[in-house]
Amino acid sequence: MSEPSAPETQQPQGGTATIERVEQQELIEPGDAERFAHYVRKEKIMESAMSGEPVIALCGKVWVPGRDPKRFPVCPACKEIIDGRFGPEDGDD
Repeated sequence: MSEPSAPETQQPQGGTATIERVEQQELIEPGDAERFAHYVRKEKIMESAMSGEPVIALCGKVWVPGRDPKRFPVCPACKEIIDGRFGPEDGDD
């Protein structure tokens, strides 16, 4: 009779792995955020106008400015942040 074979032991094997970086782009979709004017530093607006790079508003909205903000109401989230930092603008103390 033959001898029972010993079970094969699994040796750790070396190797390399590839991790793929997935770029995510924010899709511009019509919604509430598109209906408001947002607070952004003036110098950031100017930089964006020259470079075409997006800006980030106080509320976190990311977009490339390209419309007249006076045509839209102020974003409630941006206004709340500004009022919390500097106080209400209307002077209702």
